[in-house]
This record gives sequence, structure tokens and C-alpha cells, in this order.
Amino acid sequence: MFALTASQRFFLYSQPVDMRKSFDALSGIITTGLGKDVLSGDVYIFIGKSRDKIKLLVWEKGGFVLYYKRLESGTFHLPKQQDYLSYSELCLLIEGVEVQVTHRRKRYERPEQKITAPP
Repeated sequence: MFALTASQRFFLYSQPVDMRKSFDALSGIITTGLGKDVLSGDVYIFIGKSRDKIKLLVWEKGGFVLYYKRLESGTFHLPKQQDYLSYSELCLLIEGVEVQVTHRRKRYERPEQKITAPP
């Protein structure tokens, strides 16, 4: 099924990315640049240098899914000093809504599980 949900985690790569990169190159950025597990099911967000293109890479059962949007006019606004977005913040980013002041109330978050290889 092609869908993103609020139960997923969304990580924004803060550096501009060459939008010609595809699955393998973006996966490399996730593992080396972010230090994350590309097969975790988390969604990774990449924005091009001109900020008019956005790619979202996510692992779903059986393979990668790459979402890509190119704006015909305007640019995406990058959140300041933020590498993690909520689902609602991602929707606002894609729709072009810029939030000037955000105050995030404390909510429960499940502790991140570490993946260990069997002996």
C-alpha cells in the first residue's frame, strides 16, 4: 500500500541533495550521513538545493518507495534546526504552509530500539 501515516517517524536531511540521486545513493546518505537504519520503515526527507523539489524515501515490505514532488512555482521552507518532523509538520511543509512559531507540547514517545545482530 502506498501511504504515509502518523505512526511513522520522519527525518529531514538538513543539507541540500542532488535530486538526480535515487534509491541507492539516498540510502547511502541515510546510513552514513544520518547514522540511521534505512530498513527501519522510517521516512527520510531530502530537499534539493533550489528547494523546489522534495523526495521522501521509505522502506516498505519488499522494497523501497520513493515519493517525489516538484513545485512549478515557489519553494519549500526548511524548518530551522530540526531534523525530526511529525506527520502534520510534513504535511504543512509539502503544502507550503510556513509556521513561524512552534511550541511542541510534551508527548509520550516510545524509546528507540537498538538493532543487534545475533551471535
